[in-house]
Amino acid sequence: MTQTKVKRTLIGKVVSDKRAKTITVLVERRVKHPLYDKIVIKSSKYHAHDENGEYKLGDVVEITESRPLSKTKNWVATRLVQKASEV
Repeated sequence: MTQTKVKRTLIGKVVSDKRAKTITVLVERRVKHPLYDKIVIKSSKYHAHDENGEYKLGDVVEITESRPLSKTKNWVATRLVQKASEV
């Protein structure tokens, strides 16, 4: 009997697409401050693999955890949630 581990998925905004086959995704989460009980926004940046270079700056994408692909990259961009608005 084989066990399949559920892979984590996150949704965030592409803040950089300058590197080949890699995008940087900013993921924001809302947490309650333990002392002041105020909702604060915490953010993390993840490097995600983008094989075809299809995601651009400002797009909202879903990323999925994967095996380590490089020193800093262990996420893969899986789908486009929302296209960036034209400025």
